[in-house]
Amino acid sequence: MTKREMVCVSCPIGCAVTVELDDNNEVVSVKGNTCPRGDKYARQECTHPERMLTSTVKLEGGKLPVISVKSASPIPKEMLFEAMKEINKVTLKAPVKIGDIVIKDILGTGVDIIATNES
Repeated sequence: MTKREMVCVSCPIGCAVTVELDDNNEVVSVKGNTCPRGDKYARQECTHPERMLTSTVKLEGGKLPVISVKSASPIPKEMLFEAMKEINKVTLKAPVKIGDIVIKDILGTGVDIIATNES
């Protein structure tokens, strides 16, 4: 058995959570959370962590030389650096609107990278 200690970030409380994992890295128990979101967060963080990705993309003809972008939903944590390599290859041309898809289905995740500002 392995124990992992973490702070839940699902809500502002920030519960100290202890997760017990078996030898196959399967969650056996979650303790310390005060709400169901903490249990869900801890299980996912131990078995398949995901993160939102925020960055900027080069922009031609806009007010600024870059425009902010983000993933439409979280992507697997282990893919963040590879996703950034793909984002860094992109140059957009103004005009760009909030919500425009910058990269569709990045790295086959099913998640789009979208603009979060306007040019």
